Amino acid sequence: MTVVTRLAAALFLIVFMASCANTIKGIGRDTANTVNATQNAGHRVGNAAAN
Repeated sequence: MTVVTRLAAALFLIVFMASCANTIKGIGRDTANTVNATQNAGHRVGNAAAN
């Protein structure tokens, strides 16, 4: 492999790994938001039933 090819492959790998990390963080935030929304809905239903 030439130097240019190796550099291109290394750059691609770095960008790919960075985007994977961002995707994993984004999925974690989305999951946390879903849990929070579900808990809030449960509280609202509980409060409505109590009144």
